[in-house]
Amino acid sequence: MKAKILDPCCGSRMFHFDRQNENVMFGDIRKESHILCDGRSLEVAPDIEIDFRDMPFPNDSFHAVVFDPPHLIRAGDKSWLALKYGKLNQDWRENLAKGFSECFRVLKPNGILIFKWNETQIKVSEVLALTDQKPFVGHPSGKRANTHWICFMKLEGL
Repeated sequence: MKAKILDPCCGSRMFHFDRQNENVMFGDIRKESHILCDGRSLEVAPDIEIDFRDMPFPNDSFHAVVFDPPHLIRAGDKSWLALKYGKLNQDWRENLAKGFSECFRVLKPNGILIFKWNETQIKVSEVLALTDQKPFVGHPSGKRANTHWICFMKLEGL
């Protein structure tokens, strides 16, 4: 496997500096294109269609994982927010717990997991309670500090 970094919920790759970076395996459960309400085109075109809850990679495959799962539970299925960011279902706790577990499983020992979460609808503390891993650094950002960037390291032997 050439890619050293996994983004299992890449969406439209909007925060990647290089959206064609060959070192990143871009994955998503969906492959689709839409025209948003402002007329812009939205392309979700992963390298591989995967479900972050059950990924087809061996243990300890990637040096880094970027985990930016959908964060909305209240949005219309065809709303521009749901189209752009995806939407969680009522089993969001179980789904995100499985997602964390899978991300740590495919992460190499001493690898880094970067987690991005917008807590407009679900508090970051509720989401962090879904994993037994502890972050080593985090930072809120955005106009109202609703978006959190959080880093974990998979410590050797865990």
